[in-house]
Amino acid sequence: MKLFKLTLCSLVITTLLFATGEIKEELEYSRIVTKVPTTKKVVALTFDDGPSLKTTEEILAILDEKKVKATFFVLGQNVELLPGVLAQEIEEGHEVGIHSYDHRILSKISKDDVKMEIEKSEKLIAKATVKPTLFRPPGGSYNKSVLSVVKDKGYTMILWSVDPHDWSKPSAKKIVDVVMSKIKPGSIILLHDLKYPSPTPEAVSIIIDRLKEQGYEFVTVSELLKYYEIQAAITSLTDTM
Repeated sequence: MKLFKLTLCSLVITTLLFATGEIKEELEYSRIVTKVPTTKKVVALTFDDGPSLKTTEEILAILDEKKVKATFFVLGQNVELLPGVLAQEIEEGHEVGIHSYDHRILSKISKDDVKMEIEKSEKLIAKATVKPTLFRPPGGSYNKSVLSVVKDKGYTMILWSVDPHDWSKPSAKKIVDVVMSKIKPGSIILLHDLKYPSPTPEAVSIIIDRLKEQGYEFVTVSELLKYYEIQAAITSLTDTM
């Protein structure tokens, strides 16, 4: 029986180590992340398409009140119009990633144009902070050319695992219900700080309260990426053998 357990342990460890290699490859080569495999109750709130005047400001006020940090994937053209709102995001300790310059579907344009979309946004963001390391394509749409540019520019592509489609302006309750039904440790939540009026600020306030009640902690995407726990899983398994 002891020999069987040792053999099983060896097999599972080998599998987990192989998975570790896959995770490393995902982060370093394809550089696409939709969620983080972890047993810790940590999640990332992310916001696309801003900054906008009233909606982003309302969201920032809620995040400040509740002591939560988030990641904002900004559009270069909106940063150009509202540099002060971007500066506020940075000053208040939030993370900024690139979401292209003008929200074109990158899989439908040339490689040179994809590069231009990123570089124009980089230059605008660089006026307020350091070069970002995270990128999210509009609509989550990408192809080999997009991946190639993202990799060459040194970005990690961040998608999502929870999407309540708040951009379509459902009720705040519906947004909350979708998020709460799909949330798991390591989730990346997709929301939007689009033009006012928006149901998202109200929903964000409720989501934060409910997830905190369940013991969740909110972190930025870059912080979330540190929570891969394959080694912890190996330790836990061997301790039971």
